[in-house]
Amino acid sequence: MRLSTLLVPLSLALAAPAARAADTEKVFRYAFEVAETGFDPAQISDLYSSNVVANIFDPPLAYDYLARPIRLVPNTLAALPEVTEGGTLYTLRVKPGIYFADDPVFGGRRRELVAEDYVYSIKRVFDPATRSPNLYLLEGQIVGMDEILARARKDNRLDYSAVAEGLRALDRYTFQIRLKQPNYNFLYYLAYCNLTCAVAREVVEEYGVQRIAEHPVGTGPFRLTFWKRSSKMVFDRNPGFREEVFDGSPAPDDAAGQAMLAQLKGRRLPMVDKVEVYVIEEPQPRWLAFLNNELDFIERLPNEFANVATPNNRLAANLAKRGIRMDRTPGMELTYSYFAMKDPVVGGYTPEKVALRRAIVLGQDVGAEIRIARKNQAIPAQSPIGPGALGYDPDFRSTATEYDPAKSKALLDMFGYVDCDGDGWRDLPRKSAADECRPFSIEYASAPGAQQKPLDENWKKNMDAIGINLTFKKAKWPDLLKESKAGRLQMWGVGWSAAMPDADAFFVLLYGPNAGQANHSRFDLPEFNRLYEQARRLPDGPERNALYREMNRLFLVYAPWRLGVHRIYTDLSQPWTRGFRRHPVMRGFWKFIDIDTARQPAAAR
Repeated sequence: MRLSTLLVPLSLALAAPAARAADTEKVFRYAFEVAETGFDPAQISDLYSSNVVANIFDPPLAYDYLARPIRLVPNTLAALPEVTEGGTLYTLRVKPGIYFADDPVFGGRRRELVAEDYVYSIKRVFDPATRSPNLYLLEGQIVGMDEILARARKDNRLDYSAVAEGLRALDRYTFQIRLKQPNYNFLYYLAYCNLTCAVAREVVEEYGVQRIAEHPVGTGPFRLTFWKRSSKMVFDRNPGFREEVFDGSPAPDDAAGQAMLAQLKGRRLPMVDKVEVYVIEEPQPRWLAFLNNELDFIERLPNEFANVATPNNRLAANLAKRGIRMDRTPGMELTYSYFAMKDPVVGGYTPEKVALRRAIVLGQDVGAEIRIARKNQAIPAQSPIGPGALGYDPDFRSTATEYDPAKSKALLDMFGYVDCDGDGWRDLPRKSAADECRPFSIEYASAPGAQQKPLDENWKKNMDAIGINLTFKKAKWPDLLKESKAGRLQMWGVGWSAAMPDADAFFVLLYGPNAGQANHSRFDLPEFNRLYEQARRLPDGPERNALYREMNRLFLVYAPWRLGVHRIYTDLSQPWTRGFRRHPVMRGFWKFIDIDTARQPAAAR
């Protein structure tokens, strides 16, 4: 009776749109656990919105969907970029005959993608009006753009007619990017939608910076046709999408990749007519909707149901009998809880401030988090680098997730964090016994919901045990993101998924000049910054890895974060859903999905 009560309203919400679809229409339905923030590539940085825009817009490069190790391929380009002049000059040639989705702003004419669209779109990342959270990746990189950015900040507007030597169109289909110095990750930037996806200037100018985030017009395989914020999104196949077919280069010994290629090779993309995405924050209704055939796919199985759905990390017999398929992959990602380094209590670089953070690190039990909250669907992080990224060392071990409450208490006592007023909570250090007691508490920001509750409980239990008064600031994830960017959170536990397969995608979170963008903690250590800048100029190899080890050492010493875990992603597909394979960094996967309507129950259509 209780399950029926939960399922009936969800069934009505999910099944009604599909019931109206024609029998021949293929609809792919799945759910986000966190709400989207918008659909303008230059204005977003969160994972869920990034997953959406990667299916609407096109960057110059893409990834081979099936290749492992991962491999870059041309997307809208005729070939991979020509890289010359010591790795500083990139020449890119756009394929003719690619068109933006129809929109009234084009006056009934087909609007072709041209080189100038990429020049304009990259400039938008520098525009103060866009307030791009991704600027940190391009600032200081492109010849001439820093000068244009400086003028834009002074005038509070960017002059798009200003020509930068390092970013210009040579003709209708050719553009060049000239870097100030080699950046061995720059090719990956050209496959990252939030940085280099093409938007049409007339669309931005017609709808404005605010409305463009809710009116996306791209050249990708899908277009937005319905949006109820934080609830439901519907995307239809873009009828003007260029001709592409399913292909890939799985390794000869990659049985799963080879089977998928044999099944789908040569099929016209995209293979479904519509994608419906729902925001279902609570794990239970999301899981029940999948079991009830109301979702075709469940991305990242909720931890609460891991023991039921995947006991001993194997698909449960009842699910296997139904034909459900499991895809289990270590994420190239990281969870961490940051300390606001400018906060008067937990921030700072003096010994007593470092001691407080390191004591909190020692007092928080990541092992219990993995066992209880995450149901063993994670491994402890030893460094800030996610598994599989270039520069990640699977054999590296550190004290990053050490749990030792006795050592934590001793460290707090040593630096004067003692309970001087008898209320049971430690107080801030006093300079002399005559000084008044200075009570303090730490506010940990977290989103509401059942999935977050055991994580919060673990934090509270651990901090109580070492005498630190921990309270919680509860708000929706998009609201916490805004607060964090503004520097108004003291602590926040977040996850970070790499958009590029390199350790730089993680260390960039600790680079001082990125404060307020990717660097939420606002950690700013000159020695770390110097090493980061040096590492960025080197290719993957022993010399760069030696710098990363030193950066790891500084990170562990100053403790701007409490490192968490690397999650293991378990994705489940219904027997009629084909084509899903989690890629380490690629986010635009919808066009590779197919729905076999012959196997799909009538009630699920």
